[in-house]
Amino acid sequence: MDSMRAVEHNKLLASLPKDVLNRLVPNLELVLLPLGKILHEPGGKMQHVYFPTNAVIALFSMLENGASSEAALIGNEGFIGMPLLMGGESTSNQAIVINAGYVYRLPRHQFKDELNRHSGLLLQLLLYTQALITQMTQTAACNRHHSVDQQLCRWLLLSIDRTLENKLTMTQELIGNMLGVRREGITSAAFKLQKLGIIEYSRGKITVLDRHKLEKMSCECYSAVKKETDRLLPFVPKPLIIPRERIAYRERSVAL
Repeated sequence: MDSMRAVEHNKLLASLPKDVLNRLVPNLELVLLPLGKILHEPGGKMQHVYFPTNAVIALFSMLENGASSEAALIGNEGFIGMPLLMGGESTSNQAIVINAGYVYRLPRHQFKDELNRHSGLLLQLLLYTQALITQMTQTAACNRHHSVDQQLCRWLLLSIDRTLENKLTMTQELIGNMLGVRREGITSAAFKLQKLGIIEYSRGKITVLDRHKLEKMSCECYSAVKKETDRLLPFVPKPLIIPRERIAYRERSVAL
């Protein structure tokens, strides 16, 4: 597999000028992340940035009593590592893998070296940051003003947009933690969607059967986030296919 084509599964990498990719590609590692993997904790110093392909990572705001709420979902449209971009170095939230899959991992010093060149990477990351801020503010408004049913629809749509698949591996308990609601509320909302033939849920696996109906049942928050993301990051990656024997990067099991 040609290395330049391989990175097309992440919007940010695919949008970079060829000279930037030529510098980054030799240092990218393709890593498989399991469900529930914690990439960083609040206050932790980031050693790598991550560019997801079919993995989805949630950023959580954490409270002292252990409660948490989703701040944003990040998948093939973006990257994990905003503190390094902004110069803050450490994080104020928790990042957890909520849909297992692959990411491209880049060491912090190589990431910072490329930023210091003021290359095309910096511009694309700033555009993505604007899209991510839109998602965060819209999520806060959604969690405050919209029903659990609408929040679940929004969350499902954002998730499948970031994997290019209609299937997710996810427990109701984890969804409840992300939306900041009790598991019973998620169970009730998921049952309604399944009864309407919009999703199929079984043993922690969610399949979206009717995206059109799911969009109709969602609040305006989903369309607001999608519109801004598409405006700032118009590149649409191709469906993900990563045959193990054709991976062009170093792939290894690592403790992240």
